[in-house]
Amino acid sequence: MEKRNYTTVTEFILLGLSSQPEKQELIFALFLVMYLIGAAGNLLIVLAISLDSHLHTPMYFFLSNLSLVDFCFTSATVPKMLLNIHTQTKSISREGCLTQIYFCILLANMDNFLLTTMAYDRYVAICYPLQYTTMMSLQLCFLMLAGSWLIANFHSLLHTLLMARLDFCAKNVIPYFFCDLVPLLQLSCSDTQINQLMILLVGGLIVLIPFLCILVSYIHIVSAVLKVPSARGKQKAFSTCGSHLTVVILFYGTITGVYLNPSSSHSTEKESVASVMYMVVTPMLNPFIYCLRNNEIKRALKKMFSRQNSSHSP
Repeated sequence: MEKRNYTTVTEFILLGLSSQPEKQELIFALFLVMYLIGAAGNLLIVLAISLDSHLHTPMYFFLSNLSLVDFCFTSATVPKMLLNIHTQTKSISREGCLTQIYFCILLANMDNFLLTTMAYDRYVAICYPLQYTTMMSLQLCFLMLAGSWLIANFHSLLHTLLMARLDFCAKNVIPYFFCDLVPLLQLSCSDTQINQLMILLVGGLIVLIPFLCILVSYIHIVSAVLKVPSARGKQKAFSTCGSHLTVVILFYGTITGVYLNPSSSHSTEKESVASVMYMVVTPMLNPFIYCLRNNEIKRALKKMFSRQNSSHSP
């Protein structure tokens, strides 16, 4: 048999959001501000919940984990992008690309699972208020969290290992600011049928099942709230779900924009904007959504800052 000569790709080129040099400073400043705002907001929520004993409940236990995951989610991609702009390079090693894929899938799955556990928590709180303490025990919360991490790790490891076995022979340009599964598969010169099948089957189930669980939870929640006789009671019940529901809509709406558009409507510009919404804007907005709509989080933050100010006063 005749051997074919080819060069094995050892690094990839991340095109980013724009190839125009005059826009790089603006993009750098914009993403740096968004990253710092999102990181500060999410870490403040984690700190406020950990310091306030009144917030040591299942609802805020899951919220603190969601904020921590959102901080890690943006940290998996944005610092590398900022470094590339600052150093005027667009390269990422093959190992770095696979590492980025692993953490992006892991943390996106955790967002998905944590939103589902929070929906279940609200379902129990509204539909079974008298049994809430026993049904949402500390052991169950830790079990749900550990199970989420286990499944998320398995899923991200599966795709990373399947990607690691592929060969990349010539093309190495990724039209995004981070490494993603689908554009990377399009660059491979190996057979990618197994990879695509796993994305369709396993990835589809991991997104669809939690989404259906959230949908069923809210159907029961709405049904239970509508049976409440007083308007004030209905408003109070809905207000406890408002922040979570807003985050759910934002999360699944941006996922739809990135991955579920028909192929005929795909364009690099649209997908880049959608990926920014999904990877950067949504994790940045989450702490603001919870702070603006949740009085207990506001109180905990005020308490934390007042305690800090009093400790610095003479």
